[in-house]
Amino acid sequence: MTEPIVISAKNLGAVAMPGFCPRCFWLQMHSDGIPYQIFPGIFSSIDSYGKKLVHGWFDRHQSAPPWLLPLGDIKGYVNPPHYSKFSVHDADTNIILRGTPDGIMVMQDGSHLIVDYKTAKFTVHQDELFPMYQVQLNAYAVIGEQKGLAPVSGLALIYTEPVTDDDTAKKDTYQSNSGFLMEFSAHFRAVDLAPETIPPLLAKVRKIYDLDRAPKSLKGCEDCALLQDLIDLTGS
Repeated sequence: MTEPIVISAKNLGAVAMPGFCPRCFWLQMHSDGIPYQIFPGIFSSIDSYGKKLVHGWFDRHQSAPPWLLPLGDIKGYVNPPHYSKFSVHDADTNIILRGTPDGIMVMQDGSHLIVDYKTAKFTVHQDELFPMYQVQLNAYAVIGEQKGLAPVSGLALIYTEPVTDDDTAKKDTYQSNSGFLMEFSAHFRAVDLAPETIPPLLAKVRKIYDLDRAPKSLKGCEDCALLQDLIDLTGS
């Protein structure tokens, strides 16, 4: 029996990226952590606050906030479960796939729409990350179908973009004695439901993970080049 693997929906999404490097992935999966990485917590705080705003509006008004109307006829929400409870075991690969969706909307027909919030401007860079987000959301759909959210009828990305133009910054209404306010505008991108894409990616993860040593890197991989520079620097 192969060793069990635990992988997050987001990390599985990285496998679908055009610039995916099997060597980097193997090293990450077999290490306890990647050094020299610092991710600002402010983005997680903003995403969390956005979810609280949405849920609070539902609780007070029994309807969706007006800015969510492009997502369709929503009647409520489900509190996203912790990843420890939102997981499935794939018997074919002995992989546990898990994660925590940002938002789960209940539609009027009783089906579920799973969403992911991105605190960012929708730029070319964000568009390049779409394959990863697509897999991430479909992984949530696969898990959700087995964890009480059936049927999952839709997936969507919600980009909450800070409004920082000069005219907005000049408005006195955004100033207060304790600081200042920042407005966010929402942009939506639908993601196709494609649960059939998940099993082949899990199989790919298993194949790479089970290698006795790190595979060759993707040609031109910048991270591999930086790692080699470190090795050359230390003489190891």
